[in-house]
Amino acid sequence: MTNALTRAGHGLTLAEKRIIGFAVSKLDSQKAVRPGDVPVTRISATEYADQFGVDMTTAYEQLQDAAKQLYNRSVTFYEAVHKRGGKPLTPTRKQMRWVGQVNYQDGEGWVELHWWPALLPHLTGIRKNFTSYQLHQASALRSVYSWRLLELLMRFEDTGWLEMSIEDFAQSMDATEKQQADFAAIRRKIIEPAIKELMNKDGWDVQWRPIKKGRKVTALRFEFKRADQMALEI
Repeated sequence: MTNALTRAGHGLTLAEKRIIGFAVSKLDSQKAVRPGDVPVTRISATEYADQFGVDMTTAYEQLQDAAKQLYNRSVTFYEAVHKRGGKPLTPTRKQMRWVGQVNYQDGEGWVELHWWPALLPHLTGIRKNFTSYQLHQASALRSVYSWRLLELLMRFEDTGWLEMSIEDFAQSMDATEKQQADFAAIRRKIIEPAIKELMNKDGWDVQWRPIKKGRKVTALRFEFKRADQMALEI
């Protein structure tokens, strides 16, 4: 997953995140795509139930609900721009859809995602970085915040630390406007529960601290490592 996509706001529920993550893991990054062609990925209810440890009824329901909502979901990027007249400009806000079309076959229980063309450059290398083992890790998570934090940590696994502004973190976590205005809410609703789930379910050791400028929290620093063996057997 590109760094830009990892840090971007995804705007997905946990079920939608599962479907997108599973579908992306099935993309073949080595397969040439002709100009104008759009890759299509199908997920069956059976596959979904097996991957995420849910019963078939739940799998059918989540696939059907996602088929209704995914077309309207978008990913938000913030692209740096050059200064104008010596003055810095705010980053350009870019939004694009995850998919251009979603098909759901009632009775057969499968969903097809037709990927949004402009998003493909951010996805074609994902298979190398987001392996089946990592998807297996994410499958155990029951919070979309934990999944998003997992993606951020995996991006910087080689260094063992991650530091980012509170604004970038809030964007990556899809924090609400109310949460963004209240660091205590971000800490209580997002950071602490996500870290607790990663530590309890996947053997992570995560230490974090807020970085302040004066009395205001301006950034976050995470220092982390993961046990050699997965802590949870799925």
